[in-house]
Amino acid sequence: MNDRAPAPGDLALIQALVNTLDLESGADALDSAEGRAPFGISAGPGELAAARELRESLRVACLAHAGHGPHGPAPALSQLLAAAPLLVTVSEEDGSASLTPAEPSTLTSRVAAAIAEAVTAGTWSRLKACEAADCHWAYYDRSPAGRSRWCDMGVCGARAKMRAYRARKGAAGEG
Repeated sequence: MNDRAPAPGDLALIQALVNTLDLESGADALDSAEGRAPFGISAGPGELAAARELRESLRVACLAHAGHGPHGPAPALSQLLAAAPLLVTVSEEDGSASLTPAEPSTLTSRVAAAIAEAVTAGTWSRLKACEAADCHWAYYDRSPAGRSRWCDMGVCGARAKMRAYRARKGAAGEG
């Protein structure tokens, strides 16, 4: 949908998962085996429904990172992640510690570990969702101030600015 660089590290997994649904067209990449492959999701109804639930909860978190209020019902992300315990792994070589998924084969565990890594790196809050109601595409905000609002200034940002301009012109014409 846009030409921004992918999120750093394992945040790219979360970004890719959120972006499996194109809200404008309704196309859902999780409908195909090819679209599910990067996430290790089977076609089973339970696993597919859980992946979609996780995706929408992640979208809500990304919208919150961008300062946009709640958008539609989605289970609390913390509730979903509670089912994905993480283990503390300590390196015998240098004593460094990291969080790893207890069940690395599950998508929820991989997402939980990615969030833990991003929180530690200070990058979690920069994964945002576009303000445009017909988009909500996940993007990584690389702006210096961290206040980017749209996935693509040339598309969603331009549309929003044009709508605001027309609204101002319309209001000025009425007065």
